[in-house]
Amino acid sequence: MFVTYITGTDMPQDPRFYEHMTARETLRFKARFFYAGPKECIEDRVSEMLELVGLAEKADRPIKGFSGGERQRLGIAQAQVNYPDLLILDEPAAGLDPLGRRDVLEVMQRLRQHTTIFYSTHILDDVQQVSDTVAIMNRGELLVQAPLDQLLTGRAHTIYVLTLMGDARAAQARVEHQEWVSTVRVTADVDQTRWEVRVTDDDIAGSELLRLVLEDKNLRVVEFGTKKYELEDIFVDIVGKGQNG
Repeated sequence: MFVTYITGTDMPQDPRFYEHMTARETLRFKARFFYAGPKECIEDRVSEMLELVGLAEKADRPIKGFSGGERQRLGIAQAQVNYPDLLILDEPAAGLDPLGRRDVLEVMQRLRQHTTIFYSTHILDDVQQVSDTVAIMNRGELLVQAPLDQLLTGRAHTIYVLTLMGDARAAQARVEHQEWVSTVRVTADVDQTRWEVRVTDDDIAGSELLRLVLEDKNLRVVEFGTKKYELEDIFVDIVGKGQNG
């Protein structure tokens, strides 16, 4: 029998430090809880973490002069110093200015190469930037858990988006006649027509929809793909249905 031990660590929303200590001293202090030595290995690990979170140039400055974003990055470095398999973050970018948020998200992107990150946040744009799997909860209830790409391409039905040049009326009639087509929403412009085709069978639509359109030799397809949603739209839809249900 093989037993795998998973190590994990967490970082609170508002990490606290000894203000008189430097970033290097703080990480060295934390690292000694996990490593007995040699000293060179501890120093290498501390330097690696400072570089990873972008604090190498401020490594020897007292923490009392750090900005909110720098404190968050130091907190992440402190939580990561022992090579955990799982890193748990609570609102890592909350309360930061745009530059601080950007820096923290960049650190999280880099950390994904080294560990699994589980984090909570109400900033859905951040989730959309750095996550690959999303869980949506409301009042302690798990409403949905799925890969981010799956959520953003629609839920019950896939919607294909096409932009066409030319007379698309005959092609529209052919498409609307298909059993796997639920609706075709048409927006006409001066020289282009935009379709949003909601389908019930994504496999058939993926192979047949474009072929049906291209049967009309006078039509030019400018755009073809599946509709992408913003995560905020998905969140409002799911949570709203949960409350109304």
